[in-house]
This record gives sequence, structure tokens and C-alpha cells, in this order.
Amino acid sequence: MDTLKINITEEIKNKGLKLTSQRIEVLKAIYDLENHPSTEEIIKYVQENNPAISQGTIYKTLETFVENKIISKVETSGGVFRYDGITKMHHHLQEEGSPRIDDYYDEELNNLLIDYFSKKDIPGFEVHDIKLHIKGKFKK
Repeated sequence: MDTLKINITEEIKNKGLKLTSQRIEVLKAIYDLENHPSTEEIIKYVQENNPAISQGTIYKTLETFVENKIISKVETSGGVFRYDGITKMHHHLQEEGSPRIDDYYDEELNNLLIDYFSKKDIPGFEVHDIKLHIKGKFKK
């Protein structure tokens, strides 16, 4: 995550949200935990570092971040939601039967998808974002 040089306070302020210590801690947890942490992993991490932040505040903060497109919510098999702090266009590789999700960047694929959907006329629907969720098994 260091390579992205993410400034947590700027991410929050740029979306017009009030900068609070709770919001900073929750976003920091997502970036520190990296591999698409679950709500439970975020709660555990935040409360280990700042036990005064309640679970309710963490849940509300996560939803606020999703609504404001600071993070995205990724549904995995079994209906478990995980959070992604990277908003740049990318896709996900998920190992079946595992909580592992890796980010997959491919400009050629992005261009193909954007081109394809820009030529399609899906009645009553406007495409805003495209994310592939590719399931499989990582080779050892």
C-alpha cells in the first residue's frame, strides 16, 4: 500500500467529510490490513489500537466511506463483505474456499471492457464502473 502514497486525511477531506479521529483510524485500518479486510478484522484492528471507538461507530464509518466512494465493498462467497481501499479501476482474483482476494490490474482488459460497454446500449442502464470478480485457485 505504501506505493500508492495515500494520504488518509486528504482522502476524507476531499470528499467533503468532517475529519475525525474515528474516521482516520478506520481508514488507516483498511490500508494497514491491506488484503480486503472484513468488518470483523477492521473492528478488531481499530479497537486494539483505540478501544474507545465503538463497533457501531466503525460500522457507520464504513458505510459512510462506501457511500462517498472512499472505499468499496466487495461481496465474497458466502455473503461475507470485505472492504477495498483502492478506488482506481482494478479487478479481483478470489481463491475459491479461501478469504484471499488479490487485486488485478490490467489496462488492456480495462480498455476492452470500457470500449465494449460504451458501444452497448443497455436499456435503462448507464454504466459507471466495471469490476470483474474472477474466482479460481492460485497456483503454488
